[in-house]
Amino acid sequence: MSEYKSELVNALHGRGYHFQSTDLAELDKRAQSERVVAYIGFDCTASSLHVGSLVQIMMLRRIQQAGHKPIILMGGGTTKIGDPSGKDKSRAMLTPDQIEANKQGILRAFGALLSIGDGPTDAVVVDNDEWLSEFGYLDFLRRFGPHFTINRMMTFESVKMRLDREQPLTFLEFNYMLLQAVDFLELNRRYGCTLQLGGGDQWGNIINGVELCRRMDQKEVHAFTTPLITTASGAKMGKTADGAVWLNDDMLSPYEYWQFWRNTEDADVGRFLRLFTDLPLDDIAQLEALEGAQINEAKVRLANEATGLLHGVDAARSAEETARQTFAQGGAGAALPTVEIARDELFSDAMRLPALLTRAGLTPSNGEAKRKIKEGAVKINDEAASDATAGVGEADIVEGQIKLSLGKKKHALVLVV
Repeated sequence: MSEYKSELVNALHGRGYHFQSTDLAELDKRAQSERVVAYIGFDCTASSLHVGSLVQIMMLRRIQQAGHKPIILMGGGTTKIGDPSGKDKSRAMLTPDQIEANKQGILRAFGALLSIGDGPTDAVVVDNDEWLSEFGYLDFLRRFGPHFTINRMMTFESVKMRLDREQPLTFLEFNYMLLQAVDFLELNRRYGCTLQLGGGDQWGNIINGVELCRRMDQKEVHAFTTPLITTASGAKMGKTADGAVWLNDDMLSPYEYWQFWRNTEDADVGRFLRLFTDLPLDDIAQLEALEGAQINEAKVRLANEATGLLHGVDAARSAEETARQTFAQGGAGAALPTVEIARDELFSDAMRLPALLTRAGLTPSNGEAKRKIKEGAVKINDEAASDATAGVGEADIVEGQIKLSLGKKKHALVLVV
């Protein structure tokens, strides 16, 4: 039997989200007696989040499922500064238009995984530029500067890491932790927010906010962080050899997203089912217990559940069917990633096989494509291709398309137009 009584803390703890927190027993008590308002901040540095951020979105989903209220804090203000946590170098400066465009792109994933609206447990979207842009420099220093010491700030891991490596940490970035602390204070004042969640690398920043709320308003608020999500082999979640696993379907197709989950390492299946799906824990325990070839059933279930949550059940079914056709039957399912190429371009001298593989997104460069062809890892319409100087011909076009394969798991269709 769990030591916690609230549905909220039971879900966060039981599904493996807990790494560090302030008084968890006190949060458990609070969650039994009132509706907890909780937030996570997301800076607008790209037009989509990737799988590495999914655990944070899923925590907000758990907040909502347990009858509490999530706040999606978009960092329109903090994106202008840059968070040094976990970084080796300064963040590139973005224009206000770029930040706004990224913000709108990021919010697409939240619309799929959370109910956003005006209801008591609906998520609300807030931008910290609303208050951060209103502060004058001297006003900000007078209000908040006395509550922070350089001595304490120098102890935070994000600062120590950059200094230990003798990498520049700008004064701009050094101020980031103050801004994040002020975010918590403002959200507490405006929305009654009493819980900030985040990744383990955010612990120091979050604690600053907890302390600021106590010092300035005598309010007790809570911090909760997740462990760094890595695979069993030690790889960072959300990154593959081919790049980031994006959440938006215009940056990564639902089929490729499905394949990412289908290719989960055996040792990670149960953990990922708990973190990234809504399956009951008893069902997950049964899937986790499968051994040998049967573990593939659990991987398919993980892929279907995770893809269904983000892209819809139909997209998950289509991806599974495409995988079945592609792998079991040697065919080309309808959901494979596709690229359109004009016939004249396809048959031009510039479009040799390496360029075609790169254009289709199977390789990051022509040089890498040539290496893969030399290794025998490339197929055209399921037939091995060994000549890196060759192009494709009319005979390779089947019903207006060409199927390209890299290894056993990466495929794409070239649509000839």
